[in-house]
Amino acid sequence: MDQVTSGKARSPSADDHTEPSSDAESELLHSLYAIPSIDKAWAIPSCQGGAGFDVVVAMSQVNLPANAKRTFLSTVYIPETSSATITDYHWSPFPFEISGASLIVPSPSGAKVLIIRNPKDSTSPTNLEIWGPGQLLREIFVASSVHGSVYGDGWFEGVSWSQNEESIAYVAEEPVVSRPVFGQSASTPGQNSNATLEAGNWKGQGDWVEDWGESYSGKRRPVLFVANVSTGAVQAVEGISRDISAGQVVWAPQPASPDGPQSLVFVGWSSYAENFSTPRKLGMKYCFNRPCHLYHVEAPVPDREPSDAPREATNLTEGVSSAFSPRFSPDGKKLVFLSAEAAVKSGAHNATNSLHLIDWPTDLIRIGEKPQVKDIVNVVQHAEEGAFPGLYCYNLVANPWLDDGSTLLLSSAWRSQQVILSIDVESGNVSRVSSSDSLASWNLLGLQNSCIVATVSSPIQPSSLHLGHSASVGSPLKGGKEWKWSAINVPSLKFASKIESVMQSMKYELLQVSPPKADPLKSLSVGSGQPFEAIFVSPTGSIRPLTEEPRIESIPPLVVVLHGGPHSVSQTSFSRNAAFLSMLGFNLLHVNYRGSLGFGEEALQSLLGNVGRQDVDDVLAALDLVIGNGMADPARVAVLGGSHGGFLATHLIGQAPDRFATGIARNPVCNVSSMVGITDIPDWCYVEAFGKDGLSNYSEAPSVKDLSVLYQISPIAHISNVKVPTLFLLGAQDRRVPVSNGFQYVQALRARGQEVKVIVFPEDVHAIDRPQSDFESFLNIGVWLKRFIQ
Repeated sequence: MDQVTSGKARSPSADDHTEPSSDAESELLHSLYAIPSIDKAWAIPSCQGGAGFDVVVAMSQVNLPANAKRTFLSTVYIPETSSATITDYHWSPFPFEISGASLIVPSPSGAKVLIIRNPKDSTSPTNLEIWGPGQLLREIFVASSVHGSVYGDGWFEGVSWSQNEESIAYVAEEPVVSRPVFGQSASTPGQNSNATLEAGNWKGQGDWVEDWGESYSGKRRPVLFVANVSTGAVQAVEGISRDISAGQVVWAPQPASPDGPQSLVFVGWSSYAENFSTPRKLGMKYCFNRPCHLYHVEAPVPDREPSDAPREATNLTEGVSSAFSPRFSPDGKKLVFLSAEAAVKSGAHNATNSLHLIDWPTDLIRIGEKPQVKDIVNVVQHAEEGAFPGLYCYNLVANPWLDDGSTLLLSSAWRSQQVILSIDVESGNVSRVSSSDSLASWNLLGLQNSCIVATVSSPIQPSSLHLGHSASVGSPLKGGKEWKWSAINVPSLKFASKIESVMQSMKYELLQVSPPKADPLKSLSVGSGQPFEAIFVSPTGSIRPLTEEPRIESIPPLVVVLHGGPHSVSQTSFSRNAAFLSMLGFNLLHVNYRGSLGFGEEALQSLLGNVGRQDVDDVLAALDLVIGNGMADPARVAVLGGSHGGFLATHLIGQAPDRFATGIARNPVCNVSSMVGITDIPDWCYVEAFGKDGLSNYSEAPSVKDLSVLYQISPIAHISNVKVPTLFLLGAQDRRVPVSNGFQYVQALRARGQEVKVIVFPEDVHAIDRPQSDFESFLNIGVWLKRFIQ
């Protein structure tokens, strides 16, 4: 649905519908979509033998006509020698496509791989394929009466091979509960009743069942299952309360006794949030402030009937309000996990994380005692320039350990970059492993023989594959060692020469932005007074030295790009959509306003209770900096954001209407007072508006006083000041910021005679990330920007 209005408010007509005015933008965006992305990689012992190893790389490529992605695998052999060059890395001749795969999970030894194909409807079976070298070892069809789709959402998702590779634990939807047929109970067996037969064609709709909100609409409770590789038998794990949604399962170490029961550790979420007074499930997607615990439970025994009184799952982390991403050390003596307790306690949907450890007792099941939780890395409140700012990591790779067994590696935000960190779990020492020679972002994919496989990307360079190894060969590998990195040429990562030539002319830099002067009567934390950052990207390579005089006529127009959350972060990584805007000739300014991840907990917490004010001021301070340095033409500035970024975009065109030529908002929060009653995260509304008091103020029936505060922090409170044309992109299935929130703001603008264009994506949720929708969204954004600021 496209709708354009200008001048006086009027009914839409055929003249209101516009299409992109040039094929050039579409061709450029197509070229960018053709670039494959590296999604995952697994390092496994080499099938060629020797001390080298293989890396299986999973890549994807957008298939726009099918509105889907193609996933394909390729394998590269990594020689043992640390002095290997690009020519020493041997790739398989061709990649091969894995069609219809929901999850691909190799076994620990690399000798087998599990491919899961989820059903297309609620009555079809789930297909589990176990492949060995050159052949299909077993195919298991799991009927819908056993379970539904396997979770592959990146949060509840959990698939784990047992140590002996004879069993696989995973998370799937509980089976469909049969619905009653109207009139059946009225007829006894053998009774013939025409009225009953006719009524029996009607099926009851059943009771309403809550789900976990955005992206989980219609998804049933996540439950643990175990599949036996040899027999194909699939059994549900017993002993888990129906109140618990299970996920992120891993096998516990093999028991000391050969006859001892095998067991599992998993993450469990209660249906009712312990930190908010509500009897409901609050939205889970992107929400790390949902209390969760690690649980320990016995695995089902093959060929044994379910017991009448199964042993109940044991809560291992009762004293910690958040525990997730469990991983056992190679020797099975340590269990580490991440925690978002800072988010749970403050109510912020995301915050600085911590890392913890449990010394794992092999006889835990027998003695029934609760283990002691040790702190390894605590929350960092604030950090000096260049120092470790805290952990911002939300999952660990399947095997995150170096060969010493006590050094763990993970990816984490470090201000505006993503870096790879090593953590000595004995001492708690944290070291930066990824190269500090560039401003690019790094992502850990896997480890083998204490070699690191990672991707590296930047705003001007798509992801590339890199290998890291200790520069001190032969010495014990500890986190503080120097690491040597080398690029691995990926034959599949080829893109059009014109794209490559344009990227070579692009440049980017990190800008340090001083916060606006604070109210002298307001008490500020140390972290909230420290500089924040903005990423400035230039399409022409002409990032001007600060000593030169500005020449307005030669400066590309500027797009201020704002991330959502608000407790998220824009990173120096590659985005095809951002690259598209740069290639159209726009400077980009990604502002990591205070409240963003990666800058310490005090800076993050400073935004709670100050949204619509502090974040707005920070964006304007960043804009003032680039204009003052001659890096932007003040007459040609646009603002673009989604979700909370859309909240900021609409705030800025209302609070600073003379600073922007146009605004663009994707699923924006426009009126918090109307959103609170229909969103899946009403707690977000309270915490961001009232700060930590929102935890205690939260109510399912907001008072008139609360609604007034929620309205005053909203962009709609400033709508009478808006005077620039605006573009809105809305997902009709959005449960996070329901589409009505954007439409209310749009209609208010139309009533004031403002020019508005609205594009609605009927099947999209909050992210608007289905391939065709994503493409159409940014194609329209590009054309809109060319119309108003180029």
